[in-house]
Formats: sequence, C-alpha cells, structure tokens
Amino acid sequence: MMKFLSRGMVCLLVAFSMQPSFAADTSSAKKGVAVSDKGVENSTLPLSQIQAFVETFETIRDTYVHPMSDQQILNKALKGMVSGLDPHSEYLTKEEVKDFDQLTTGEYAGVGVEVELKNNKLVIVSPIDGSPAAKAGILPGDVIVKVGNTVVTDMGFEDVMNLMRGDAGTTLSLDIERHGKIKHFSLKRQMIADNSVSTKWLGNNIAYLRISQFQGDTAQEFYKAIKKLKGQKPIKGVVLDLRNNPGGVLQAAVGVVDAFINKGMIVYTKGRDDVSKSQFRATSKNTLLPNVPLVVLVNQGSASASEIVSGALQDHHRGLIVGTNTFGKGSVQTLIPLSNGAAVKLTTALYYTPNGRSIQAQGITPDLVVPQATLSLAKEPFIVKESELNGHLSNGTGGADRFDTQGAKLSALAKKDFQLFQAVTILKTLPKFGHRS
Repeated sequence: MMKFLSRGMVCLLVAFSMQPSFAADTSSAKKGVAVSDKGVENSTLPLSQIQAFVETFETIRDTYVHPMSDQQILNKALKGMVSGLDPHSEYLTKEEVKDFDQLTTGEYAGVGVEVELKNNKLVIVSPIDGSPAAKAGILPGDVIVKVGNTVVTDMGFEDVMNLMRGDAGTTLSLDIERHGKIKHFSLKRQMIADNSVSTKWLGNNIAYLRISQFQGDTAQEFYKAIKKLKGQKPIKGVVLDLRNNPGGVLQAAVGVVDAFINKGMIVYTKGRDDVSKSQFRATSKNTLLPNVPLVVLVNQGSASASEIVSGALQDHHRGLIVGTNTFGKGSVQTLIPLSNGAAVKLTTALYYTPNGRSIQAQGITPDLVVPQATLSLAKEPFIVKESELNGHLSNGTGGADRFDTQGAKLSALAKKDFQLFQAVTILKTLPKFGHRS
C-alpha cells in the first residue's frame, strides 16, 4: 500500500486513508519497474557507471577508517541517492519504516517541533502548541545546529531524527542558532497531545478557531467545535488561526475548507503518472458557515495543509488572508514499499490551488500583510486639563467629568497578539458582519 503524505516533515507525518482517486497498483513499484513520461526514452545505466559503483563500494568496505558491513554501505548509498533529489524524499530501511509507521499514528513522544532541511540546515518550521519546544520559547526559523553532543550540520534527515527520538520523560538538549547567536535549550520529551482544534469567543460574537495541526480527525473535531459555538450564541464573524501550523493530513485540510464553501475545487495535484493526479472538491453536506465574515491568520510557520486551506479560501474569495507570507511547502510525498521491507518516501506531485497556483517554494501571500509587532504608547507630556482646574464649569449635559490623564490605552489583545487584534478589527469592517449564520 502506498501512503500519500501532505508534508515532508517526518517528526509529525500523519498518513491518511487512500481515496479512490489515489487507488493504485503498487506492484510495479515493488518490482522496481520504472514509470516514465511519454516521449522520454528509457535508458540503461552504462557499464562504466556500474563498475564505478562497485569499485567505490569495495574501496569503502576495505579502506574506510571504521569497518562497515555490506548492508550498511548499501543503505548509505541508497539514502544518498534518494535524499539528493530534494529535501523531502528519503530511503527508509525496514527498521525505519516501523518507526515511520509509529509516527504516522499521530501518537509519539517528542519535544514538539516540525523541522525541514533547507540549504543543508535543519530549520524549525514551527513548534506544536503546548509542546515542550513551544513552552521553552523555540521559534519558527530557528536552526538546530547541535543535538546533544552531536553537531548535525550536513547530517542526513533520518539520522538527525534518530538523535531526537526518545522515550517520554527523557531529556533532549538542543543548540539553536537565532539571528547569529547560539541558544541552548534542555527539553523533556513528552507525549504530544493530539487535540488539534481550540476555540474561544473574542467579543462581539466573534468566534476564534485555532488549528495547531491537521490530523486524521481534525475535520470532524472542527465541525463539532463550530456546532458547539453556534449552540452558545449566533456567530457574527470567524477568525481562523493557522499560524505556526505545519500541516498534516490532506483530507483534514479539505474538510476544513468544506465548512466554509459548498461547491467548487479545493485543491488538486499533478505529477508524472496517473496515481499522482487527483482533485478534491467541496460538498454542501459539511458547509456550516457559508456566509459568516472570515479572516484567516497565517505566517511563515504555516505550511502544507495550512497553505491548502488559506489558498483555497483566498481563491474562492471566501475569506481575507491576513499575516505574513507562508512557508511554501507544496509537494506531495508518497511512501512506496519495496520488496525487502524497506520503502522510498518520494516526492511524486505538486499541490495547486483552485486557480492553478503552485504553493511550492512560493507559499501564500496574504491579502493584507500584517507582521507580528509589540506595541506601546508614547509617554505623554505633562498637560493640565480643564477638568482638573479648581472651580471648573461642568459640561452642562449631565455627563460625568473626566479626570483620566493616562490617555488612550491599548487593549490587552493588541498588546498580547497584534496580528489577532488586527484580524478582529478588520473583521468588524467586512460586509455582512453581524449577520447570523
């Protein structure tokens, strides 16, 4: 069975159940039969290249400073061949496939960071909400340079993941580069919570829905949250927060979009062979908020499935995308099993928004760019107001005299989360705000 993945970050990859459009005969993959483009001639490896490979293999086996078994050398050769294609493709040994399957259940012990190889650097895409990494202050864009006592520069992705894995309760130390400075973190691994949807009211009947990651049951969890909110009071506006959401299950992303639109394309994929081509369209049965004004918050930590959601809503003009440009992870990885129990996680297609925009290496540009900011009021000069003068006249309208000399105050929300504050402010100006859905 092939597993189609909506992102390439192994630490939180979640396999999704195959849809009919993904049904495929994997026998050719298991037998090693290549699938080629029409018009592209099949070629065979020249004898000289095969001989060079054998000579290199024997040289390593006989001469390398540390003894290595034939299997170890072959595994490294296969890993290098696949990982050299792009940052998301990799060869998995039989043992690594078992670890991978465990990770795809969504239940694992870790520190809760999504990582991506970028220019041979291990970059943190985002920390997971409530995880040890998030609580410790690790940020998107941080670069991991050392795990424990091991410098990870130029190490293979799976090798780094093996260093980071461990049992719940054990300690993991990370050295992280941020703005040219090295910061040290000591984190305790824990079971990462699988709840992906959280909600609250923001005032003025504005519902806040936060999705931290897209898991297998996220869409159903999202629908339940909306129904619960609607049962409490009318929803006049929605802020959908996808910031620092690294992605996850494709079908979950499709389901979230389906809650806001009732027809049309949501996302489609294109690759070299038919199994890599698919379309996902909206339905009416899950559309719970078709007309409520919507603002979607994104940032550089919003990747893959988050970009599918924001891109689809943007193309359908269903919501206003606010924040900063997203990560740009728009490729599809397929887990192809091999006859010896190993597997190849291979990039097989690209995602496209309903209007045909590729997400890959571009991301989603917000309709309104709003960087996160820390705001404070300028210190006011000393001014004596009329209301402070002895014997001042009253205003004559019955209103109370005002003695406040502190000036306008920023709301608590503006101080804590400027992007969310702007989202709420913008939402109140959108057409249909206040209409019940």
